[in-house]
Formats: sequence, structure tokens, C-alpha cells
Amino acid sequence: MAGAIRMAPWRRVFVYGTLKKGEPNHHWLTRSENGQARFLGKGTTVVKFPLVVGTRYNIPFLLARPGQGEHIHGEVYEVDEAMFGKLDELEDYPDYYDREEQPILTEQNETIQCWLYLIRSFPDKLLAKKMLTAYHNTPEQPYNEKSVRTVPARDDLTY
Repeated sequence: MAGAIRMAPWRRVFVYGTLKKGEPNHHWLTRSENGQARFLGKGTTVVKFPLVVGTRYNIPFLLARPGQGEHIHGEVYEVDEAMFGKLDELEDYPDYYDREEQPILTEQNETIQCWLYLIRSFPDKLLAKKMLTAYHNTPEQPYNEKSVRTVPARDDLTY
């Protein structure tokens, strides 16, 4: 159809850490200047992954070792191209986190494909940490925003 406006595709993203509702980076998904995001519901990874808290900054890491760890509980969002770019910026993709599509089981018992962010290159000692099914920021292990970090998190994986 000539002259029709082609809308950029929305993408489904599975968040499991600081981007979830009530967590320190959720504001990235709610700021209109970042783009648009729609909460679709809760979900769980079909594939097991190790989810650990690492570095002196208490960052949740989903480690790229499919089949190990637990089924991870999180939230599913639909985001526009602008928001997807902002999430890439937050996660320092592709230099720190990578991303890939994975099947996610929704609360409605439907399996959908979603993008998720994970760490591919990490020291093996992270696999010895307590593996979680869900991340929650706590006073005992508080997450530290980028603005207060003295060492880049990617350089702190061996901490």
C-alpha cells in the first residue's frame, strides 16, 4: 500500500533482575524518553540457566550455561525499537552482556519467544555461587547503580 507508515516491530523481552517491577532499574522501562514498554505478565524460562549475584556491586547474572541451574522466574515486556536500544545500552550489549531469544512459559501456560540478556564470558567460580530461581534486591546484598561504581562491573567479575 503506497504511502503507508510501516511501524517498527515490537519485541518481547524477558527480564529477571534489576529491570523487574520494584527493582532498582525498573525505571528504565517506565521512562517515556526511553521508548515504550508494555508489561505482558510473568514468565519462567523453559530452559534452566544459572542465575547468580556477582561482583562487589551485587549484579544479577544469567550465565550462558543452558541446562544448568534453575528455571528462572521473571517478567515479560513488549518493547519498541527505541526501548530495545536503551536496554542494550543499560546492559552494555554486546560488549558485556549478550542477548538471545529463548522460549518463556507465561502465566497462561503459553510458550513464547523472548529476548533475554546473559553473560557468555565469565570465570567458572561464578558457577559455584548460590543459584537462584528469582532475583530480588535486598538490604543484605544491595545492588549498586553504575553511577556509584568505582570499577566497571565487567572488570569485576573475578571479585
